[in-house]
Amino acid sequence: MAECSSSNLSTADKLADRMKRLKELHLKRNEARQLNHQEVVEEDKRNKLPSNWEARRRKAEWILNDEEQKKQAEQKGEDYDRVKLLNVGADEAERLEKKRRKANPDTGFADYEQATIRQYNRLVRNMKPDLDNYGKQKEKLGDAFYGGRNTILHGLHNDSKEGIDAMVSDLEKQISKREKYSRRRMHNDDADIDYINERNMKFNEKLERFYGQHTTEIKQNLERGTAV
Repeated sequence: MAECSSSNLSTADKLADRMKRLKELHLKRNEARQLNHQEVVEEDKRNKLPSNWEARRRKAEWILNDEEQKKQAEQKGEDYDRVKLLNVGADEAERLEKKRRKANPDTGFADYEQATIRQYNRLVRNMKPDLDNYGKQKEKLGDAFYGGRNTILHGLHNDSKEGIDAMVSDLEKQISKREKYSRRRMHNDDADIDYINERNMKFNEKLERFYGQHTTEIKQNLERGTAV
């Protein structure tokens, strides 16, 4: 009788153990299913991002970190450019300078299209991205954030007051900088020609500006033929 009871108990224990393991397997399967679903969603989001998203994100993080270090240096009363250069070796500084010149060579004025492109790239580099606001807008708008060909964007985006103020400030800086440029002066036919080309003309103008008051009498004597 005792052996029968022990045998039944053993069978019940084995069944309970199997049911427990089966339940654990179900839980693990459901957990794996959820993880796979999350990974599929994340992969779909990554596929919808621009191809250079990672590079742009790293650059934005570097800009934010650089701005934070600059702010800390200003609070301490330090020159941030000087502090930053103290941590850069001479060979590294030379390499960065060569890279900067190669990436943005000063080719001078070619045509208005090239000048507009250079100005656009310069303005884009000076923009400071707000990643927190970017993430909130992306979460709020969903698929409409990137605006496909069938998406109506009107009314979806609202410009913030800070963004409008930044745009106005930038335009005022451009206007102020443009006013400092002097318009190219037309050639004066009545002026004395004492140069052989435009470069020599600029050089003579600099000489006249710095030494003209000291050489006026000598030049007049040479023109009259009374020079000693």
